[in-house]
Amino acid sequence: MTTAVADRTLNTVDRCDRCGAQAYVRVVLGASGGELLFCGHHARAVEPTLRPLSSDWHDETARLHEKAPVPVD
Repeated sequence: MTTAVADRTLNTVDRCDRCGAQAYVRVVLGASGGELLFCGHHARAVEPTLRPLSSDWHDETARLHEKAPVPVD
């Protein structure tokens, strides 16, 4: 896995590995380098177990509270 892939912003194509909702958290596992994607709900549920095993915990859940830009006519 390259650093460029691990550092990219999550988008609407990235889906939660548990439920299929849009992913806002990327977890890179330290031992294997494998990548898991989670929605905010499932990331919070697995965080106590997975955070100690991860080499990177990329959390974009703050984007859930951003206001959408208002279109200008």
